[in-house]
Amino acid sequence: MEIAQNFAPHQSLAKQLLPHAVGATDDGSHDLSHILRVWKNVQAIVKTEGGDGLVLAAATLLHDCVDVPKDSPLRSSASRLAAEKAFKTLIELGWCQSAADKVAHAIEAHSFSAKVDPTTLEAKILQDADRLDAIGHTGIARCFYVSGRLGRALYDPLDPSAAHRDLDDMSYAIDHFKTKLLRLSGSFQTTAGNAFAAQRHQVLEEFMTGFLAEVRSS
Repeated sequence: MEIAQNFAPHQSLAKQLLPHAVGATDDGSHDLSHILRVWKNVQAIVKTEGGDGLVLAAATLLHDCVDVPKDSPLRSSASRLAAEKAFKTLIELGWCQSAADKVAHAIEAHSFSAKVDPTTLEAKILQDADRLDAIGHTGIARCFYVSGRLGRALYDPLDPSAAHRDLDDMSYAIDHFKTKLLRLSGSFQTTAGNAFAAQRHQVLEEFMTGFLAEVRSS
């Protein structure tokens, strides 16, 4: 089965955009499998919320088309750079400016670090769909994958829960749960997104409780 078939009924668009979707990167947290998961989330949200399917398909395919490493000082600019590249790509493929603008806005607003408010339904849906992939079981896996790539420890052996120290997710993977992941469920834009987020947030809470119970010395 071709990858493009996963984007039905927008297979033709997917064939056009897949070569542009993922840059030259070995980051397994922002690869083709991530794009497919985000599209699955988009489809689940659209069933309740509606939205322009073509705009959402293009935005999903291109939302990570510029690779900026997690530890780069340019990380907060990643979604803006991806939006600019996506806009240019779509215009070159014959899209009208207004439609390309909608895709670009959705891409720029999807990022947590960019702090851009989504103003269209499609932007809200993409933001929710992308954030769903950062929580729940997949979000846990991605957190530890990224932390491993960046050389971060699993936790502080002297104070795993940060009861007597400042949180430091640049040093400890488990701290990232409190600095970001456990905060994400309060930022969802759509009714459907909120419902899915609540389920995945519970997974984070249960994992955190179990993990800390296992690693505490007493």
